[in-house]
Amino acid sequence: MSGHHIKKLMLLRHAKADWPREVTSDHERPLSGRGHRDAPQAGIWMREHDAVPDFILCSSALRTRQTCTWVCDELGDKAPTAKLEDRLYDASASSILSVINHVPETVTSLLVIAHMPGVQELAMRLASVSSNEDAVMDMATRYPTSGLTVMEVEVPWAELDGRDAKITDFAVPRG
Repeated sequence: MSGHHIKKLMLLRHAKADWPREVTSDHERPLSGRGHRDAPQAGIWMREHDAVPDFILCSSALRTRQTCTWVCDELGDKAPTAKLEDRLYDASASSILSVINHVPETVTSLLVIAHMPGVQELAMRLASVSSNEDAVMDMATRYPTSGLTVMEVEVPWAELDGRDAKITDFAVPRG
């Protein structure tokens, strides 16, 4: 563990989605009005808490892509180009982790934008005993839309598994 520097991993549940009558697939559900108001707040929170990612993996679903666009708008020039990842759509914790395990070691701050229940289950799986207890309890009991878990990781992305991340924050930035 000591041979690697500390990296940051952030798991973001997309902002509040709508299900308009004309939309027939879950994959194409857009953000609701509240979702469009809330999504930028996650980017503002990241900027204000020195948590700007240098790489973003985003589910290919419309609501996650829209959330990502709002976050990146708030990050401005510091926003990295997001990589859309079909495997993050409706993914289990293990599937999300598998995608993270293939992130290059040059990435030191990673944001993953995905869905429930995978984001909550992965955050709980990765929480080490040295995690912020209040943050862990908050995310364990509720992981609402726009919920953001921030973790410190000392192992290589390829080795990240269970209890390997120190949870430092759980925030629900809202507009």
